[in-house]
Amino acid sequence: MPHVSIKHWPTTFTESQRDELVSELTRTVTRVFGVEEGSVSIAVEAVEPSRWMDEVHTPEIAGRAHLLWKQPHYSAPIPTQAP
Repeated sequence: MPHVSIKHWPTTFTESQRDELVSELTRTVTRVFGVEEGSVSIAVEAVEPSRWMDEVHTPEIAGRAHLLWKQPHYSAPIPTQAP
């Protein structure tokens, strides 16, 4: 713990970009959560734009709006519910 999961439209990353993303995310997560680097896992998954709404937006963004700390700008604000 903790686990970071990133879904994105397909793109090509250089090894340097991949290393930078992992390094920066790990640095932030370990600092904020107060955990060791070895406890952090990071998954990165490409999702085709044609599948984005069905596989990501509807179930994970709109369907779990109460968990969002930041909403995307490409959609109307998602109503949040009090916990």
